[in-house]
Amino acid sequence: MEIHIKKDRPSPADQYPNRARMLISCPDGPGIVAAVSQFLYQHGANIVQSDQYTMDPDGGMFFIRVEFDLEDLTSKLPQLEESFRSIADQFRMEWKIYHAARKKRLAIFVSKEDHCLVELLWQWQAGDLDADIALVVSNHPDMREYVESFGIPYHHIPVTPETKQEAEKRQLETIGDDIDVIILARYMQIISPTFIEHYRNRIINIHHSFLPAFVGGKPYAQAYNRGVKIIGATAHYVTEELDGGPIIEQDVQRVSHRDDVNELKRIGRTIERVVLARAVKWHVEDRILVHNNKTVVFN
Repeated sequence: MEIHIKKDRPSPADQYPNRARMLISCPDGPGIVAAVSQFLYQHGANIVQSDQYTMDPDGGMFFIRVEFDLEDLTSKLPQLEESFRSIADQFRMEWKIYHAARKKRLAIFVSKEDHCLVELLWQWQAGDLDADIALVVSNHPDMREYVESFGIPYHHIPVTPETKQEAEKRQLETIGDDIDVIILARYMQIISPTFIEHYRNRIINIHHSFLPAFVGGKPYAQAYNRGVKIIGATAHYVTEELDGGPIIEQDVQRVSHRDDVNELKRIGRTIERVVLARAVKWHVEDRILVHNNKTVVFN
C-alpha cells in the first residue's frame, strides 16, 4: 500500500512555540482593548496581531482576537489565565486562551462522496491545514484504502434508521475524549441532539447550497427546479435545527439554464471543497467567535 508522507514543512505552531491566541466576547464599553493590552504588557507578552469588532458601540457586543508571544508560555499559561479572571469579571467577558503550538485534533466523518475529504487530506499533507487528522469515520467502507494510505485510521460504522442510536454510541466511543472538532465532509446523516451536545460549536458541516436556500436533501435538484442562476455551498456549525446552525463561510458560482442537475453537482463540488477547507482552517486557527446563531470570523 502506498503511504502518503506529509511534507516536512514547518507549521506556524512549530515556528512560534510561545504563541497564544486570546478570544473574547463581551458587552461593548470603554476600556476593553486598553485593559487587555495593558494586562498582556504587564505579564511580559508581545502582541503580534489584534482584531476587534463591535456589533453596536452603544450597548452591543464586542469581539476581540489577540495573538501574542510570551516566553516560556507553557509554564506561564496557567498563571496567566488565573490572573486574567479579574479583568474578565469586570467586563463580563466570555474568553479563552489557546496555545497555538497545540494542534487541534480532527475527526472527519464521510459517506460515499470523497471530494471534501480529499481536499482536507491534501491541505493537511501540504502543511496548509495546521491540525492533526486523528481518524476518519464512515458509514461506508469505500474510502478505507485511500485514507489508510495517509497513515490515518479509518473506522467503518454502518448506520441505518434502526441502528442509528447504537451507531452514534460507537462513534463517540471511537473518537474518544481528545477530539477538538468533528468535520462532516459530506457525511449525509442527521446528527442527533445527544451527539451535538457533546460537541457544541465543534461540529462543522458542509451543506451543498447557499443557505438558507434549499435546506435538507437534494438541494441541487431543488435549485434546478427553481431555475436559480447562482448556486453555492455553506459551511456551518451543526445545531439541532437542520442546516440552521451558525454560518462560518459561503461561496457561489453563476450557472445557466443549460446546466442540468448533474452539471450543477459538478460545479458545486468545487465550491463545497473550498468552502469547507476555509471553515476548518479558520476554526483550527481560533479565528471564529459564535454569538447566538451568528459567527464573527477574523480572517
